[in-house]
Amino acid sequence: MTTKVGRLSVIHTEIYQCKRCALHSGRTRTVPGAGDPNAEILFIGEAPGEQEDKQGLPFVGRSGQYLDQLLAGIGLSRDDVFIANVVKCRPANNRDPLSDEIEACNPYLRQQIEIIDPLVIATLGRFSMNMFFPNEKISRIHGQPQFGARRAYYPFFHPAAALRNPSLKQDMEADFARLLDLVEEVRTRRASENELSLEVNEEIIEVETIREDDDDAPDTPQQMGLFE
Repeated sequence: MTTKVGRLSVIHTEIYQCKRCALHSGRTRTVPGAGDPNAEILFIGEAPGEQEDKQGLPFVGRSGQYLDQLLAGIGLSRDDVFIANVVKCRPANNRDPLSDEIEACNPYLRQQIEIIDPLVIATLGRFSMNMFFPNEKISRIHGQPQFGARRAYYPFFHPAAALRNPSLKQDMEADFARLLDLVEEVRTRRASENELSLEVNEEIIEVETIREDDDDAPDTPQQMGLFE
């Protein structure tokens, strides 16, 4: 079985070679994402900036330094999480990514989510937020998780916004302070769902056993056909 590292490496190689949109013509390096392939928390930002474009790593500029501080405040480092972006190449002059650029990169991000299978997807800024909370405003829903089938989606302000507007830092840090509790809640939910699934399977096995012992069953064991 291919490991998560192997599967992510395949995707990252595709990203390195990608020419799906015009952003490839101006990039220095692609920025696929980085971190723990088994991370319980996946952060999704918007787009690489100048420093990210130079180094090929996400959140290594001033926003990344602030993100490191926020993680340290809850006892984590970037080695404990996975960090990616909505688009994998830097838009010129740090402009907002365009809809066709987001659409071109979307399959890569979806595959990363599927492979990592995080307990929490933490969106940083409005572009990543809009993938999971369309037509919402970050100022209204930040810090309010929504629960899906396997994980929670947790919207944050973008670190750059908090650096530009220090009044947002208090909200940013308060939202981060609840992150590990959210991880634990989703972990508990998954465990409960797994237990329920196991109980259902055991009931099915028990029913099948009763049928095998039915008085009307033939004395000689019968082979079931593949399509019966």
